[in-house]
Amino acid sequence: MLAADEISRMSPAERLRVMESLWVSFARDGIDIPSPEWHRNILEHRAARMASGEASALTVDALQTRLRQG
Repeated sequence: MLAADEISRMSPAERLRVMESLWVSFARDGIDIPSPEWHRNILEHRAARMASGEASALTVDALQTRLRQG
């Protein structure tokens, strides 16, 4: 098991690989992690904003450009 201090020394890329490995192990082992109610509420709110035209989606490229421009 990884200790908190070991995780702190990992690069962001290494941490992401560990997180991905955990999710893959959940799927492989049939472990179902239900989303919390607050997450469903946020998704419903965002979907309603998209449907009403109040919000729009960005491509990954457009988002990265926007983030770089500050």
